[in-house]
Amino acid sequence: MSRRRALRLLALVSFAIEVSATWRSGYGLGGHVEVRCRDGHRFTTLWIPGVSLTSLRLGWWRLKRCPVGHHWSLVTPVPKDA
Repeated sequence: MSRRRALRLLALVSFAIEVSATWRSGYGLGGHVEVRCRDGHRFTTLWIPGVSLTSLRLGWWRLKRCPVGHHWSLVTPVPKDA
């Protein structure tokens, strides 16, 4: 298997794992998702698994500017039933 093909396969598997874990945990799968910053502020943001358009990805967390508290913080999705 070529190195390029192996990297594509790894990216696809990583994406599938993230989407599956997100869905099973009760979080939204993309689009405008409610998130919570470290100070507890809740707001909606564009959240697409495997892609960061407006934030810096750090694993499950994303570094983003909180529009409520006007500060930079790590944000995580809020479960739909919360």
